[in-house]
Amino acid sequence: MTPAGEHLGWQEIEDIRQERGRSTLLFITDRCPVGCAHCSVDSRRDSPTITNFVLFAQIVEWLAEHDHDVVGVSGGEPFVERRGLSLAARRVTDAGKRLVVYTSGVWATRPQPPAWIADVLDRCTTVFLSTDAFHAEGVADDHYVHAARAIQRAGAWIVVQVLEVDDMVQRAEDLLRQAFGPGWRDFAEVHPLTPLTAGRGADVFMRTKHQPGRAFAPCTMLGSPMVRYDGVVTACCNESVIMGWGPAGLRRRAGDREELATAIDSLRDDPLLRAIGGVGPGVLTLHPRFADLAAEEFSSVCDLCWKMFDRTAADPAPDALVTAMNTVLPVAP
Repeated sequence: MTPAGEHLGWQEIEDIRQERGRSTLLFITDRCPVGCAHCSVDSRRDSPTITNFVLFAQIVEWLAEHDHDVVGVSGGEPFVERRGLSLAARRVTDAGKRLVVYTSGVWATRPQPPAWIADVLDRCTTVFLSTDAFHAEGVADDHYVHAARAIQRAGAWIVVQVLEVDDMVQRAEDLLRQAFGPGWRDFAEVHPLTPLTAGRGADVFMRTKHQPGRAFAPCTMLGSPMVRYDGVVTACCNESVIMGWGPAGLRRRAGDREELATAIDSLRDDPLLRAIGGVGPGVLTLHPRFADLAAEEFSSVCDLCWKMFDRTAADPAPDALVTAMNTVLPVAP
């Protein structure tokens, strides 16, 4: 079902995500059976998943009817949510959207997947098939190979996300070579990742690089909001924000389709979010109330963003100078 010759590679998807309004992410479940020690969203076998399918169906309808041309689906493990994933995959692709699914391949216990999984894969433009030494404890090598081959037969491009730790990148390439032979790059690409220090990953990894607040460029991920299966909308895909941590200003809650549209618009129009994603938090340290953050060291743009939101949380109205900075200062490229 994927258009012949069409695929989106990692860089193409990143470029789309950085263009405001072109993509969104559906976080379809917290549940995952793999139990990786480094899971950035703390997914477990008994984590929450969809219970209100009336609300979920309205979320899917909004995704299908909105202008986004790329819809990502992640979790948790999306393939443990059969009813929700099948519904979302059918509806958004029937509406002409390009579907990108993030999975560990835990479902591929046999060479041929069940018909409903094959249908989802047929509808995908790209599948992010993650692997590393942590996933290997729950996803056997032959299962991973089965998954890769099933995705390739469906005509979707494979992006293998793997931690850039020890020999994990080499191991990922070896698995792709096992699946497809020496020509594996005709079907897949490997994208190394920096370990995340969110969820259970906070007990495994630590951040070692820091830079002053003034040095941070705009956060381009603010152009792509995330919608949870339970109606929670977040301004970005930061794992800790998805899990309910961080400033309340980065989240909205919707109880139906109309409230979802209002929540998305509210985050899109928030002056501080527009400034962090536009002129950038580094430029915002020119503002007197953020001036002391210019020299303070931060390990990520998220840490700086959170501090700015905490500082403005009690404001009865948007900061007039932040709004003006959005208007009169050039947006960084």
